[in-house]
Amino acid sequence: MKRGAGRRPTRGARRAKPAVEKLWGSRFSESAHPTAERFTSSLAFDRRLWPHDITGSVAWARALFRAGLLTAAERDTIVKGLEAVRAELERGAFPFRPELEDIHTNVERRLQELVGEVGGKLHTGRSRNDQIALDERLYLKDVLAHVGEGLRRVQETLVARAAESVDTPLPGYTHLQRAQPIVLAHHLLAYVFMLQRDRGRFEDGGARADVLPLGAAALAGTAFPIDREALAQDLGFAAAAPNSLDAVSDRDYVLEFLAAAAIAGMHLSRLAADLTLWATAEFGFVEFADAFATGSSIMPQKKNPDVAELIRGKSGRLYGNLLAVLTTLKGLPLAYNSDMQEDKEPLFDSVDTLAAILAVLPPLLASLTFRADRMRRAAGEHFSTATDLADYLVRKGLPFREAHAIVGRIVRHALDEGKTLEDLTLAELRRFSPLIDGDVKDAITVEASLRARAVTGGTAPAAVRRALALARTLVARA
Repeated sequence: MKRGAGRRPTRGARRAKPAVEKLWGSRFSESAHPTAERFTSSLAFDRRLWPHDITGSVAWARALFRAGLLTAAERDTIVKGLEAVRAELERGAFPFRPELEDIHTNVERRLQELVGEVGGKLHTGRSRNDQIALDERLYLKDVLAHVGEGLRRVQETLVARAAESVDTPLPGYTHLQRAQPIVLAHHLLAYVFMLQRDRGRFEDGGARADVLPLGAAALAGTAFPIDREALAQDLGFAAAAPNSLDAVSDRDYVLEFLAAAAIAGMHLSRLAADLTLWATAEFGFVEFADAFATGSSIMPQKKNPDVAELIRGKSGRLYGNLLAVLTTLKGLPLAYNSDMQEDKEPLFDSVDTLAAILAVLPPLLASLTFRADRMRRAAGEHFSTATDLADYLVRKGLPFREAHAIVGRIVRHALDEGKTLEDLTLAELRRFSPLIDGDVKDAITVEASLRARAVTGGTAPAAVRRALALARTLVARA
């Protein structure tokens, strides 16, 4: 007997139980290490894709039948089994198995348990690579409809508040310094038009997501005669992806959603920043309803605009999610890589974050109390109509640069005297220019300043009413 023959293998040399539970387990002689299994599993987050996974699988079963790969009876058995799985998931009775890695494998294995061996035919000609790309695109198509509606509700509330305040003066700011009078409606409508661009971005991204990846298989395309155009039609896609490598490796649709969400988050953050600033005692232009404010654990007098502050703060999450997926994708060779699993949690987080913001904003905006008296008083302070005085001189024939210099000297004089423009006498004003006459006082009131800006897009109440009508039309448009 050779030396060592007949000895039992050492403990370290024993083979673990083969990985038979995995779809890919037959090639392996050793099961995944528990920590590796937990690390690679995506079930904890991709389970939310189950409605789309089942929808895609039903369509695939029908495509296999059209290709002659399933009999009618087999197709019907698989479809019936998938509907039974759907029912279990809907009522919360589905037996999720974490060791099966992802939602696709869980659904397929449960299908086989319910209908037997014929369930194993469903995966013919497809891969989890094109399957997940399909699920994500179907998911985003649903999400985009809800996001569009959420943005519309915010716009509708802003339009309603703007309609109440077309004649309400408000100081406009540049550099956070009082600049010129505007009306509150003009300020609110600025956000309506911002959000309209956001809706357009989501819609544009949705059009590029409307491409069917199923049939690309792992990377090279399915080897069976699947009618991908018919499959695209069944699933509501505009077209089938023309390149199988691109179909399974493309996540542009995720990036476009995340980018649009980040931009929308920025707009909503700026709105929240305006409101929180206006709610300070230093401004006093708005008061938050108690239902959308909180108090202090130590200062009993405090009323904090926490909801608006959190809207502002959550823009950081939306930015971070975009950067995370961009970073994940930037160095990946074609085609599919497991790194791409990391797109889902940022995507889902941005979907949830944006949905939460869009749900809370309409009632918050509707409940605000605007303090028109404070806004009107502030609109006329700090030489806010100085530009109107320069425009007055221009109308008298003076070049604007000369008028600008003259009014600058007038402002300096008023500051030295501790006066406002309205306090200066006609004699004082004429010391700076003989073109100034008795009609000057009517030209530099807040109301005159507002009326003068009647161009398209201006803050004159007449122009704002036209903008309000346009906003209503845009918001109502599908």
